[in-house]
Amino acid sequence: MGLYGVSTAEQGHSGLGLEAQRAAVRAFVAAQGWALVAEYEDVASGKDDRRPGFQAALQRCRQLGAILVAARLDRITRRAHTLSQLLEDGVSIRAADMPGADDLMLRVYAAMAQKERELISERTRAALAAARARGRVLGGDRGYRPTAGPDAAAAARARREAAERAAHRLVLEVERLRAEGVEGQTALARALNDRGVRPPAGRGAWTHTTVARVLHRVSA
Repeated sequence: MGLYGVSTAEQGHSGLGLEAQRAAVRAFVAAQGWALVAEYEDVASGKDDRRPGFQAALQRCRQLGAILVAARLDRITRRAHTLSQLLEDGVSIRAADMPGADDLMLRVYAAMAQKERELISERTRAALAAARARGRVLGGDRGYRPTAGPDAAAAARARREAAERAAHRLVLEVERLRAEGVEGQTALARALNDRGVRPPAGRGAWTHTTVARVLHRVSA
């Protein structure tokens, strides 16, 4: 069962994002040897669990015992408690960008993603409040143009933080393999490649060196 979603009416009417999601889900389903029995889509925020396409897909999954597949987990829901409840209710969920993730990993990832969004929102509100306290006028184009170029240090910091988040997600895959008895960096790399898990760079193949780097980043 495929589920696709975008957050604005403009994106929905233009098709931006939807075709890419369909392609990712169809490729994932084909790779698993499954049959795509139906597809649903919504033009609404993933925070809204009342989306008609989402609700219709859930009902059909329950009727047929089908698996609900989306290109990314946040296309199903952005609420960690909603995801946990669905899994508790017996709804099978998979995300095409995390082909090896089981129910536990999906719960952990959803909780991490929700916490990250909450922290970003808190930082944004704090920054706006501080700007207002300094008397800055916010909103609209009032002719302001930056006097300096992009902040290279901030960009580098953002890249490091993104890499660390990716490493934490990947180490969950490694720990899952270890729990299954796969030991040694070479064996772990082979198993990750066999399961179709993408390495940190998003391309190429896992090697023992890649595994070592991911583990080192998380433990550092």
